[in-house]
Amino acid sequence: MKIHTLDTGLFRLDGGAMFGVVPKSIWQKLNPPDANNMCTWAMRCLLIEDGGRLLLIDNGIGEKQDEKFRGHFYLHGDDTLEKSLRKLGFTSADITDVFLTHLHFDHCGGSVQRKGDGKLALAFPNATYWSNDAHWQWAVQPNPREKASFLQENILPIQESGNLKFVGLQAGVPSELPQFREIIMADGHTEKMMVPLMDYKGRTLAFVADLLPSTGHIPLPYVMSYDVRPLVTMTEKEAVLRRAADENWVLVLEHDPIHEACTVQLTDKGVRLAETLRIADL
Repeated sequence: MKIHTLDTGLFRLDGGAMFGVVPKSIWQKLNPPDANNMCTWAMRCLLIEDGGRLLLIDNGIGEKQDEKFRGHFYLHGDDTLEKSLRKLGFTSADITDVFLTHLHFDHCGGSVQRKGDGKLALAFPNATYWSNDAHWQWAVQPNPREKASFLQENILPIQESGNLKFVGLQAGVPSELPQFREIIMADGHTEKMMVPLMDYKGRTLAFVADLLPSTGHIPLPYVMSYDVRPLVTMTEKEAVLRRAADENWVLVLEHDPIHEACTVQLTDKGVRLAETLRIADL
């Protein structure tokens, strides 16, 4: 099995929203904002080569949204998912599985593309798309707080295509995705977000999605205002970070603009950053 990180571009979000109750005087040292209080974030994905399967975890915002939408989030950078795939010798047609940690637009927007005639179609036509039933229902019947993050044009075409499947778990182990040793369900950020764990080169890799957006979010109170249940996030994050520290996991960071992965360690102040690293260097 080979695992690669893929960059799909950068975007900006309000720093206060990203760090919640943490004062700006503190968080601005972690991710300096611009004049509008906006900080730059990555949209990093993971690609797994395993035999005849090519599995993509999340896929960024995509390219089908109009300029008004894109202007809200200041999309920038030269990277796109298709460019990153081509660097590895693949195209979107080669993807066999798309695993979606959750259905917020910056994680699943690349699932669907707009064709020249304006119609929507799957960006990965030969892939099975994986979600889970509880989160899918949460996304297609969104609450007012998250409605702006669950865009129907990103979600409904997947179901209409017939390519959608829901992950089946036995004690956290997925039955149809042997690439994952375990999938942790997390309810703090959104209902039933999935955090997959993989065995790779003698290490455990955890793609932590929005449970831990960046190295700057490692301290427990550093929780996004976007989370629907912030106290639950703190509990879930503490459990994952303690396991990660005890077992020397590599945490793959979806939104950190600089560091693609890190390890953590237990200190007298709690779990803290140990080192940053690249998956290619494992």
